[in-house]
Amino acid sequence: MCEVLAVFRNGFYAWCKRGASSRRQRHRELLSEMKAIHADKDTKCYGSPRMHRELVALRHSVSENTVAKLMSDHSLRAALAPKFKATTDSYHPHPVAENTLNRAFEQESADRVWVADITYIRTGEGWLYLACVLDTYLRKVVGWSMSARITQELVVDALRMELGRRRPDGDAALLHHSDRGSQYASGAYQELLREENISCSMSRKGNCWDNAMMESFFAKLKKQRVRREAYATRPQVRASVFDYIERFYNRLRRHSALGYVSPEQFEAAAWRSLEPHHQRHGPE
Repeated sequence: MCEVLAVFRNGFYAWCKRGASSRRQRHRELLSEMKAIHADKDTKCYGSPRMHRELVALRHSVSENTVAKLMSDHSLRAALAPKFKATTDSYHPHPVAENTLNRAFEQESADRVWVADITYIRTGEGWLYLACVLDTYLRKVVGWSMSARITQELVVDALRMELGRRRPDGDAALLHHSDRGSQYASGAYQELLREENISCSMSRKGNCWDNAMMESFFAKLKKQRVRREAYATRPQVRASVFDYIERFYNRLRRHSALGYVSPEQFEAAAWRSLEPHHQRHGPE
């Protein structure tokens, strides 16, 4: 074999006795951490950018390219997003609002644009419907509700949760954007928006991109949690979705649009940056 490979026999035996290089040992340590992260049911969905940020947070000095190569070499793959499926029924007698938002999801502060939508989750007992309201600046889900029936009460409850948790500045304009489904166009929902002085915007018919941020959240929920579970009952879904939103997504999941911090970490940093202003201009 040495003759075929054109190497000296003593060199070959020296290589056999030599321990792993410092670089290889380092990669073994990183791979051990990466496998631990990938074993978690939530962070199993991480691709190389979020995996890299997670390792940096654990005080590892490593490049994203190295992380990507190690993941590729050892088959540590992120989950794929499900394809979009339209579920909105826009054939109803209620008036619909114009698409005022017009995909302007990027905002400069919280409580300026809220987006809302409904998705469904299969269980052994039948469907369970989930309605969510998300703040586009924070990328944070603050209002949500679940029901076995897709009714106007489902979306009203999600909005009431949002209003109970956040009290927007009454002097600042707040825009609520959703699809043009009958639940959002219903009299009860529109009346609640008017009572809270919230303007209404609705997507164009059959255009999921007009509410892309909300669709993106539901895609993450499905690929990172729902499609990895088998739900026999609706209470199992309720517990799983609660855990995903309140424990993982809002508090822990690293969001690329927020500099790879979670929505709550991003909001806390935003408040800290405003503290000197509040101290100078606080109430007399």
